[in-house]
Amino acid sequence: MSQGQKKLLEPAIHRVHLDKITIYDITDSELESLERGSPESIFLNLAIAVVSIAVSFSIALATTDIQTTKTFCVFVIVTVIAYLASFTFCLLWWQKRGSMKSVASIVRYRATSEGIQESDDPTDNKPAGPTHAPEIPQ
Repeated sequence: MSQGQKKLLEPAIHRVHLDKITIYDITDSELESLERGSPESIFLNLAIAVVSIAVSFSIALATTDIQTTKTFCVFVIVTVIAYLASFTFCLLWWQKRGSMKSVASIVRYRATSEGIQESDDPTDNKPAGPTHAPEIPQ
């Protein structure tokens, strides 16, 4: 392959200059928490799945004529359990939501509490951190 053909195949690289890069130090426990991900997404997904089952069984109960009592009882029990489970998963999601935000706010608060080097540039944007210490998740 000639030099001219090789230059045609190489992509053009355009690098944009960054004005400022902020680096945050995190502890092992914070890193593990970020690696695990948020448990609230699992609760929300389970709540949505179970409520769809509950609605499906409710529609089946309302639109069909079930002849046997045993089948009707199974449908009613599944419907009630599904509604209770979806309500429970919704409550768990509501209680746990924001756990990843709390880890991030702890890391950001640590940066603002240790002090940031002042810049002489008045247009320099300061990192936005909380004004009070965030609660550490249990």
